[in-house]
Amino acid sequence: MPSPITPENWPTIRQNFRHGFATNLHVSIATADAEGQPNVTPIGSFFLNRDDFSGFYFEIFSQTIPRNAATNPKVCIMAVNSGKWYWLKSMLFGQFNTPPMTKIYGTIGERRAPTSAEIERGNRRLGGMKVLPGGKKLFGNMAFVREVHFHTFELAKLPM
Repeated sequence: MPSPITPENWPTIRQNFRHGFATNLHVSIATADAEGQPNVTPIGSFFLNRDDFSGFYFEIFSQTIPRNAATNPKVCIMAVNSGKWYWLKSMLFGQFNTPPMTKIYGTIGERRAPTSAEIERGNRRLGGMKVLPGGKKLFGNMAFVREVHFHTFELAKLPM
């Protein structure tokens, strides 16, 4: 059962997402179309904001998310810590020090042009990849973002 996001748990949620992104290079965004048919999309350009319960992603390739958001703006975004050392240590000691999976639930906003701060965050994450031929093709057009506002979250239900 999802719990409300609060100022006290938001930093932990952000940290769990950082660990998940670091080991997978993406998060999974789940949406549903007008008929309720689910869809999951991996997104590598997702960021959580520090001060409010929101985030954004660069809408580069996804065609399903915008189509679904037009009729149903609800989303669930999941990050999983897939680090080999994290799992080996957890199995060795028989407990997880942090949850291996975190889901956050929210509402997706309208497509808009990114702010200069959002572009800077995207460029920092991509680093030198953006100057390589493949990076230019993949990330050369960061012209649109969608903001997401979150209200509840859920952690993996495993022994801690």
